[in-house]
Amino acid sequence: MTDAPITMRWDGEAMVPLSQFWAARADKAFVVGEIYRLVEHHDRSANSQRHYFACVHAAWQNLPDQMIEIYPTPEHLRKKALIRKGYRDEREYVCATKSAALDLVRTIRPLDDYAIIEARENVVRIWTAKSQSVPAMGAKPFQESKQAVLDFIDDLLGVERGATAKSEAA
Repeated sequence: MTDAPITMRWDGEAMVPLSQFWAARADKAFVVGEIYRLVEHHDRSANSQRHYFACVHAAWQNLPDQMIEIYPTPEHLRKKALIRKGYRDEREYVCATKSAALDLVRTIRPLDDYAIIEARENVVRIWTAKSQSVPAMGAKPFQESKQAVLDFIDDLLGVERGATAKSEAA
């Protein structure tokens, strides 16, 4: 809990802790006279997150049969969509030979079922999805990545943008 943001109110001249609890936390966290840089914190909506995962699950249930091999679970669909939309970590390995690159692919593939791994000549590229967990992704990046994934799914299904989000809006 000590990493949680300290809740304060701007009074027109200073940031003031909202209660004695927050004042005590501020006293423990900060040194009088030191300079600190503030960053606004936006909480993520649990409802938005639940809606997102319900939409991905519903869309996965409506995938054409030929796509099930590529996206065997809703989690595969979500993570591969994140990767395709740029919410990914990328690594590249240059191997001595094309054969060594293919050996590396065979070694790496079982380690992350959701990764996209590509070998071109002697170069292996690995893309893994960025985490959308609360500690890893704040409210704004989560909302942006959520929208990108839902747009990807709409395009994949050949439906109007926004249709996947509306399908689970109720």
